Amino acid sequence: MCGIIGVVARTPVNQLLYDGLQVLQHRGQDAAGIATSEEGRFFLHKGPGLVRDVFRTRNMRNLVGNWGIGHVRYPTAGSACNPAEAQPFYVNSPFGLLLAHNGNLTNAEELKREIFLSDLRHVNTNSDSEVLLNVLAHELQAAANGFKLDDEAVFRAVANVHRRCRGAYAAVVMIAGYGLLAFRDPHGIRPLVVGRNDTPAGAEWLVASESVAIDVIGFRFLRDVAPGEAILIDTEGSFRSRQCAQHTVQAPCMFEFVYLARPDSIIDGISVYESRVKMGAYLADKLRRTLPQADIDVVIPIPDSSRPAAMEMAVRLGLPYREGFVKNRYIGRTFIMPGQAVRRKSVRQKLNTIPLEFRGKKVLLVDDSIVRGTTSREIVTMAREAGAARVYLASAAPPVRYANVYGIDMPTRAELIAAGRDEAEICAEIGADGLIYQDLGDLKTAVGSLNPAISFFETSCFDGSYVTGDVTDEYLFSVENLRSEKGAAEDGEDGQLDLNLVYNQDN
Repeated sequence: MCGIIGVVARTPVNQLLYDGLQVLQHRGQDAAGIATSEEGRFFLHKGPGLVRDVFRTRNMRNLVGNWGIGHVRYPTAGSACNPAEAQPFYVNSPFGLLLAHNGNLTNAEELKREIFLSDLRHVNTNSDSEVLLNVLAHELQAAANGFKLDDEAVFRAVANVHRRCRGAYAAVVMIAGYGLLAFRDPHGIRPLVVGRNDTPAGAEWLVASESVAIDVIGFRFLRDVAPGEAILIDTEGSFRSRQCAQHTVQAPCMFEFVYLARPDSIIDGISVYESRVKMGAYLADKLRRTLPQADIDVVIPIPDSSRPAAMEMAVRLGLPYREGFVKNRYIGRTFIMPGQAVRRKSVRQKLNTIPLEFRGKKVLLVDDSIVRGTTSREIVTMAREAGAARVYLASAAPPVRYANVYGIDMPTRAELIAAGRDEAEICAEIGADGLIYQDLGDLKTAVGSLNPAISFFETSCFDGSYVTGDVTDEYLFSVENLRSEKGAAEDGEDGQLDLNLVYNQDN
């Protein structure tokens, strides 16, 4: 999971990109980067850390121009950020290109070999995003028949990217002297939306991972980018789009609605907030069926993503809703923290109890999901230490039993508490008095009912069914081996990078 944004404006774009990344910060806290362009030159600054820490006034002043892209990153390999892997990535052959990518290519290793042996290109990092950039660069060169780009060549190149690349990818690309390109994989796994702002000088355009970036910046939401679609906006603000994939299936990632996306976003026509409310309604019905003996006094959410579901559960069950945990918002999300030991420590730093809401009570804790179980175990312990008489736990998502290979940090089955365990064993492992999970069918109904046009969701982490059709046991084994072998990267002195990338737009 990462956050991407691209803007073509009529005025300096650096502040718009910064503000957009700020509201996409929940999608990645490991690194951030912004690239802009003016008079045929690229200007780039990126580095490890939060958006507010990476960019200072001097950096913003250097990011000149009326169009650009931005990225917030978190690593799916479970290690700290290697500064070299912060995005956007850049190549200058055959055209000046800067790319920011959200997702994960499942055939990245195969593509690396093709790039080296057939395309005669190279990559400098272990990032699949750099692989995607080089594939696009090669296909642009082939489609342009030399060094003269036009719209047909760009769309043909994206079609060939779809032909070669597998997995999940939403990308924004700057093409020097030409314009902003955005495209989404043929399954539409990772989200991508388009917004517009009409000014006296003409239309401005914004492409981003979530609609919240469009809202906050003051643009008007236009639509989602369709699976397999490419959008091209030239530096003058002219907008074109084309379907570039032969076969498409709209299969948005279910975990976006469960946890990843902000509740005020709309993805593929579905309100994230409303979907979470519906998850709570179905979960309340299941609790009545499966734990009728539980004499619960109060419903307490585990901040923040579970609040809509918890509130709806309390309403449906006729129980008081209370806030029992206070969240320290200056601690990184435990879900994306590298290493189990760091996660355990971070839970206590991140959450603190309000003993008044626990003392002597039988509490129902509601969480959006249970992935590794580390957080759940610590939170159940904290509730007991605060005086809870009994602690029940409800998960708005089904058990996470399988690796996710489409850009979410859960690639190792051995790390997943539900892998190889039934619900009773999981309940004992986390120390709860009772545990219920959402049924997968109910989850699909809860989310899908908000947009009947979508009949399929990417739910591989719950059911082991991989929508791209290319994920084998051998691939999963290789991913897990790579994860276990990869140590934490050692950062440089500050890891930040400023570049003035000069490119002659006359080619």
